[in-house]
Amino acid sequence: MGILDLAEEAAGAFGADKALEAVDPNANLLEKAAAAVAGFEGVKVLKDHLGQPHEQAADSQADDSDQQS
Repeated sequence: MGILDLAEEAAGAFGADKALEAVDPNANLLEKAAAAVAGFEGVKVLKDHLGQPHEQAADSQADDSDQQS
């Protein structure tokens, strides 16, 4: 885990916290913590999803359609 990975995850947590403040200015500490964790984990999931090669994603979709038939 590099410093850039940590910076991306921290930015996700910060962004989620600021989005929560925009929606609910009176949010309590537990809600802010939950938003920060969701932003932190969301960046990881998004990075994993976008990091997949397109061929691998297309192959998995083709396999899914074959199984449904």
